[in-house]
Amino acid sequence: MKRFFPFFLITLLGLLTSCKTTKKSQDSRMAPVAITFDADTAYAFCAAQCDFGPRTMNSEAHERCGQWIQKKFEQYGYVVTLQQADLKGYDGTMLHSTNIVATAPDKGGVHGSSASDGAEEASRILICAHWDSRPWADNDPDSSNWHKPILAANDGASGVAVMLELARLLQQHDSAHVAVDFVCFDAEDWGAPQWSDTADSDSWALGAQHWADNYQGKAYQYAVLLDMVGGQGAKFYRERYSLEYARTVVEKVWQAASAAGYASFFPSEPGGYITDDHLPLNEKAGIPCIDIINHYPDCQQSSFGPTWHTVSDDMQHIDRNTLQAVGQTMLQLIFSE
Repeated sequence: MKRFFPFFLITLLGLLTSCKTTKKSQDSRMAPVAITFDADTAYAFCAAQCDFGPRTMNSEAHERCGQWIQKKFEQYGYVVTLQQADLKGYDGTMLHSTNIVATAPDKGGVHGSSASDGAEEASRILICAHWDSRPWADNDPDSSNWHKPILAANDGASGVAVMLELARLLQQHDSAHVAVDFVCFDAEDWGAPQWSDTADSDSWALGAQHWADNYQGKAYQYAVLLDMVGGQGAKFYRERYSLEYARTVVEKVWQAASAAGYASFFPSEPGGYITDDHLPLNEKAGIPCIDIINHYPDCQQSSFGPTWHTVSDDMQHIDRNTLQAVGQTMLQLIFSE
């Protein structure tokens, strides 16, 4: 999946003080929402994807899981569009890619609500994740596993699981003042493996690149990418590209985490520069998009955690507490708009 570029900077004390002051004043106006994210349901959604097996590109498991995701969003009242394209991987493999786009229906402007005649369409935000699996466990400590596909419980399935639970809750609770759309990006994790001589940052996030190249229609205030949001011991530092492209969105999300009671999962310190699905949205589509992605600064194996791109990325290493922290933060964000 993505690449991490460590870039250590000394942050100005005055800037830190300013951010903390802003955070405190805005948090005080943000009351916790009464709706509760169900981590057990999100966990079940994560397991259901893994039950198909590794959802690697061009595989039967990939096809079947995509159909399941589509039906779940439709079950929760979303209009689903499949953006299909043949995209060329780093090694020349033609990847039969499907971005799954779930659009909240226009009902007086707000998902599930009504409004008087002539009312303008409500503001929209976009939440996204990738749903394909890495075809190679190229970061596994055992080199004999490097050419094996990964189950991708965290690196893919967790983000989709949180989105599905949000969609389910948004169908039940129609009081949000924003409409929320979802996109499951495909072909994210076919990036050049570590054992390859190829080093190409453009070989990652192919589905998101295609979506951004063809973006039209709905206008979004901002977008949030969920990537690896279910791992044990995960914390979500402020990703540096997110700070550069959409600092105000970062502040908004971290304030929501604090208001929801999960500030310990969202440290205020910056993480690294991550090549991920949010970059095409910022650079090509012009949508301010941030990346909520786990960061393990003390993990020797990878700053993405010990299971990243290994055969151990399975349900045994998914933590309901992490899913709860991210899911409740997103609910707080949505219903505080």
